[in-house]
Amino acid sequence: MRVRIFARSPSDPPEVVRYVSEMPDLQETGPIDWLVVEFPGDKQLNGALVPPLLDLVDRRIVRVLDALVIIKGDDGAVQTFTTDELDPAVVGDLGALAGASSGLIDDDDAANAAELLADGRGGLMLVYENLWAVPFATAAREAGGQLVANGRIPVQAIVARLDQLEA
Repeated sequence: MRVRIFARSPSDPPEVVRYVSEMPDLQETGPIDWLVVEFPGDKQLNGALVPPLLDLVDRRIVRVLDALVIIKGDDGAVQTFTTDELDPAVVGDLGALAGASSGLIDDDDAANAAELLADGRGGLMLVYENLWAVPFATAAREAGGQLVANGRIPVQAIVARLDQLEA
């Protein structure tokens, strides 16, 4: 399966090249996660998240498989944009994130993500592979193992629990 990870952006220095990458054999794939980051309506989605995200990509910690921007109006109306469709004059410079759209996020995914957003807010939805876990995931599969559960603990929940333990 071919997945477009990053295209070279005009704002990138010449030595930075983002490319179309081929997903490896699924037996040699790390866990694939998604996330939605919500932004206040009075803040424009801009390129502030691009450098730390590219750092994770460059250090082969994650591979971005898809990105979608979701805008939810004050009336609840939803618009979605691939990074190719964004107007830099409106959303700011996304740098090398521009063009990181593969089509893995479908209309149902976008609608479900939009339900998470408050009216008048915008969001960035990312689908990414955890490259750091590839050796462990491959070894687990080769040993006949399979993932039966996973989850995330929000940082706020950890802080609250630590506060309880200190009390």
